[in-house]
Amino acid sequence: MANPAIQEVDGGVVFTAKIVPGSSGPTRFCGLLDGMVKVKVSAAPEKGKANKCLLKFLAKQLDVKKNAVSIISGQTSPVKQVQVLDISADTLMEKLGLNKQDSC
Repeated sequence: MANPAIQEVDGGVVFTAKIVPGSSGPTRFCGLLDGMVKVKVSAAPEKGKANKCLLKFLAKQLDVKKNAVSIISGQTSPVKQVQVLDISADTLMEKLGLNKQDSC
């Protein structure tokens, strides 16, 4: 499994995420895909619903405030740059379970 491209920035991290909107089942992490964090999102890709679902999910999973998570590029693309404040790259990897070999 390739390591994800996680950059530590002032006060947090930035990583690339591959989003699969409108997936059946709950929103969940699905491991890595070409160095990107893959997330299946239950919300449809319309009127920003999938983005809102992603941000809420990440905040809960990473145990940070909702306003600490933002999409900094790729608002309308399935490939997004996500910034999370108040977290380290190691903590991000651990909380996302990226040290395991699971995928979906």
